[in-house]
Amino acid sequence: MATPQPNLDPRAVIEGRPAGRPRPGLIIGIAAGLGSAVIVLGGDLLQSIASAQHSAAPFVIALLLALLPVPLLISVVMLLDRLEPEPRGNLVLCFAWGAGVAVLLAAIINTAGLLFITQPELGKSNGEFISATFGAPLVEETLKGTVLFWLLWRRRQEFDGPTDGIMYAAMVGLGFAMMENIGYYIGALVRPQIGGAELLGYTFVFRGLLSPFAHPAFTAMTGIGVAYAATHRRAGWAVGAGLLGAMTLHGLWNGLASNGLPGIALAYLLVLGVLIALVAVVVADRRRTVRLIWRFLPAYQAAGVVTEADLRMLSTLRGRRAARLWARRTGGRAAARAMTDYQLATTELALVHQRAERGLIGGAQFDQRRRDLLTLMAMARDAFFAQHAGPGPAPWARQGDSGFAYQPPPTRPG
Repeated sequence: MATPQPNLDPRAVIEGRPAGRPRPGLIIGIAAGLGSAVIVLGGDLLQSIASAQHSAAPFVIALLLALLPVPLLISVVMLLDRLEPEPRGNLVLCFAWGAGVAVLLAAIINTAGLLFITQPELGKSNGEFISATFGAPLVEETLKGTVLFWLLWRRRQEFDGPTDGIMYAAMVGLGFAMMENIGYYIGALVRPQIGGAELLGYTFVFRGLLSPFAHPAFTAMTGIGVAYAATHRRAGWAVGAGLLGAMTLHGLWNGLASNGLPGIALAYLLVLGVLIALVAVVVADRRRTVRLIWRFLPAYQAAGVVTEADLRMLSTLRGRRAARLWARRTGGRAAARAMTDYQLATTELALVHQRAERGLIGGAQFDQRRRDLLTLMAMARDAFFAQHAGPGPAPWARQGDSGFAYQPPPTRPG
């Protein structure tokens, strides 16, 4: 066992990065995203003023409507990532990139392609259809995927399975959709001949309520491809395959939506089917992680950092939550934080073992990472057990407690 380090930074250990402030690349990326978003919002404001008799009211209304569902949508996405949550800084980067850089560059490139290529060659109507069905998916999915490519290059260790790729892609897509919706809402409000408020209502229902996960679903294909490439050797082909899948889904959505109500209905069914498949992937990936915990962590029982009862607790979201609540009741917020650190460190330890088994991490790096995680696990156990003064063991060590009655999955031969 490693000797506990008083200055250990739990977040840095869990995320596998040096202690201290975020790296410059992360800060620069977030700043670029936010700066680009301001430019896009400035353009939307000018559009509102120019189209609505010098009034900024359409812009303000559109902005509020676009922001309204975002907290709920992000909360829904975060529910998928409770077993091994991704670093918040990376998630913020992805959202800012989608809402800023990707939207800004897509608007410039798509508009240029429409005005100078497709419409002059094919006419207004056909040009718009070709741009929406083929041009926009290629441009937008490439731009949204760029931040995932950067994470693969600079934060490869953050991808432990398809769930991680889906999470990052979903944040990019939510940011992109939010900013895109502002333009659609302004367009609805400044067309009184069509019935501004009524058209806005329809637009909000279709874009803000019924299809908020369309962009995340498209980009999730790229995310899965990036995650596969990050967790397997010689799998760079998966990045291109994922990006192609994202473009294809996006193109099908745009093409179907251009063919009236029947096409729109098929487009929504397409996205619904993709979302169901993504949830199934996340559930299967969660079970895979639990199997890794039972496969690799029993070897550390002799070191005193984990017990079989701990493994049962770690194997279900319900068990983990009950353990955090117990820690809070017995030791307050500090104990609850320590319990969270323990749960995340044990999960990371199992995943690091898998990376080493696949040859994705060197021996020296693996040993250092394992020592850091074991140290954090030992310190966290000391912290959340320090205030435990009740009779008997902790709740998850009681075999009769139905909240922790999880049995290990059967191991596969070999």
